[in-house]
Amino acid sequence: MKLFQPILAGATVRDRMIACLGALLGIGATALLSRLIVGADGPAPLVMAASMGASSVLLFVVPASPLVQPWPLVGGHVVSALTGIVVARLIPDPMIAAGVAVAAAIALMSLLRCLHPPGGSTALIGVLGGSAVQGAGLMFALVPIGLNAVLLGLAGFLFHRLSGHAWPHRAVKAKGPAPVTDADIDAALATVGEPLDISRSDLKAVVKLALENAAARGR
Repeated sequence: MKLFQPILAGATVRDRMIACLGALLGIGATALLSRLIVGADGPAPLVMAASMGASSVLLFVVPASPLVQPWPLVGGHVVSALTGIVVARLIPDPMIAAGVAVAAAIALMSLLRCLHPPGGSTALIGVLGGSAVQGAGLMFALVPIGLNAVLLGLAGFLFHRLSGHAWPHRAVKAKGPAPVTDADIDAALATVGEPLDISRSDLKAVVKLALENAAARGR
């Protein structure tokens, strides 16, 4: 049964069920509103981007992730869409263009501090989306991509307010002086040698609370 245990720290069955409901309502509302705004006669790729499904996983499952805050969510998709469209025009071979587009999207999202993993899928849509996407040109980055991302973000904001979570995420606040410093956190991260999907402030607060709980248990 260990195979079915949550792999995310702090995850519960209730949280996963809430996340499923959030994705259902969030994607459904985004798709319906996008179709209403764009028009029902438009091709599906120009109404709803498939990469929003990946964004909904982050938004509703791990809303505290730095990778799915408002700027990464919207900016990451728009930047990646622009990248995919431009690369597709510059490189005629779609297979080569696909690799270049994803790599370039990662680089640009990183430089602009809007790294969002589903952006890689959006970049691929810009390259492999077919004539409808290419015909839309650079406007594809705004409609449907930017529109979808904004609507999904609004859906996430409203849903998390009702479900008791905060999105955009607010850093955990631990009372009293912190037993660890930012330098301690940076040194620990350097020892781990891998980037973690948690902000430094949240990580610092969790360490402080864990130390406080350990101290209380030892009394």
